[in-house]
Amino acid sequence: MSVLAAAATVLTITIWPGGDGAAHTWRLRCGPAGGTMPRAATVCRRLNAVADPFAPVPKSAVCTQNYGGPQIAIVRGTFRGRHVWARFNRRNGCEIARWKRVEFLFP
Repeated sequence: MSVLAAAATVLTITIWPGGDGAAHTWRLRCGPAGGTMPRAATVCRRLNAVADPFAPVPKSAVCTQNYGGPQIAIVRGTFRGRHVWARFNRRNGCEIARWKRVEFLFP
């Protein structure tokens, strides 16, 4: 990943651990790493290793009906120079797998 692409990553991550009510919000900047996210440099490195971390579950996906918990997260901002707005939850097997792929964003 180029330094310019990493520098173009500025994200706000908001998590509702109980699904609603009190939320926790962190900011993450990569290139150089910073913001309020704990261990920002490690998070940036891990995030840059994921090919398409904010891709939604395909509409045609067949998902197990496992419930993973009430947690909700929203990630918004710029990633690799592109606008991002992604909502994560744990309502079925596909969404749980999507959450786990980037769970390092949700301290």
